Amino acid sequence: MNAVDASDHYEIHSGEDTPSLLVVVIDTNPRAWALLRDVLPISKAIANILVFINAHLALSSSHSVAVIAAHTHRAVWLYPSPPKPPTHDARDVEMTDADAGKDKKPTTSSANKLPQFAQIESTLLSSLHDLIQNTTKAELASTTTTLISGGLSLALAHINKTKELAMATGIDATRAEPAAPGVSASTAGAGVSGGGGSAARTVLHSRILTVSVSDSSADQYIPTMNAVFAASSAGVPLDVLALRGAAPFLQQGAFITGGTYMAAKEPRGILAYLMTGFASTSGVGSQGLLVSPGSESVDFRAACFCHRRAVDTGYVCSVCLSIFCEVPPGAECLTCGSKLALGAYGHKPAVVPRVRKKKKRKVGVNGDSREGTGTPRPT
Repeated sequence: MNAVDASDHYEIHSGEDTPSLLVVVIDTNPRAWALLRDVLPISKAIANILVFINAHLALSSSHSVAVIAAHTHRAVWLYPSPPKPPTHDARDVEMTDADAGKDKKPTTSSANKLPQFAQIESTLLSSLHDLIQNTTKAELASTTTTLISGGLSLALAHINKTKELAMATGIDATRAEPAAPGVSASTAGAGVSGGGGSAARTVLHSRILTVSVSDSSADQYIPTMNAVFAASSAGVPLDVLALRGAAPFLQQGAFITGGTYMAAKEPRGILAYLMTGFASTSGVGSQGLLVSPGSESVDFRAACFCHRRAVDTGYVCSVCLSIFCEVPPGAECLTCGSKLALGAYGHKPAVVPRVRKKKKRKVGVNGDSREGTGTPRPT
């Protein structure tokens, strides 16, 4: 047929954009935001983050987003909202009328806002309001740390579930509405229609953006580094925007996973930091053409396993790689129980007496061993 057809044939490549999943982990520690109240209230910060999320979604229809709040005692979903647990033990689904739902409030439509943007904004603000209202004074008094590691773990689990969903359904899962965190791949894939492509051609580029306002706690060193190494193994870069405080563990995570770490000197310009430093999509061709901002030096300090203190120099178990700021009792590892070979640690060095060299005497003019002088000897 090609010999009969005289028209020119051109090889047309697929012009579809590569799907990109952005998971934003927001530090919602009330104590840390109270210190930033005069500079950057949390309401303005959330509004700027929503602008950045809308910009990410506006770049391509294949982009998707998820938002997680890292709180003091837990990490919760802000968008998409998780399904509410059933109020009964039976397996049958409780049937209600369409107008009976209390949370089925229609989203106010606006000609200046896309319905998807309005839905994300409404769900995120509602979930954040519920989180703040459910936080008790006892929880705030018991701890001052932030569960960043829990937020990173939820983000990695959601990324892995999205990839599995795409391969199970054989279509691009990021083009559909994001599934709720508690929905399995088979249940979520049943409601997706259209697209009969192969799962092998579906490629999902994902990344995690952490907005931090708290100092890195030594208690969170082990779970945070576990999440960092899991992200590095999965090829998920970790981007960090530190609005205040020192976050050396997150800085190490950004360095290990190939992400971007930025410490905001002016928290009021959070939108400028987000748009200039984190707007580029990871894994696409334009990523190699852009120069990402980086820090001059990386704080590689680790937290000891005995007192949870950040140390520059310590003792490492050769079996389980546990770090100690001082020698454990009995020279036994507190993690695996191995006997630590300390060698000559604690021994006093032997004091060797210094050998003094004899001075050479100069021979005089008359063969005298004493040094010659300008004054003649009296006779």
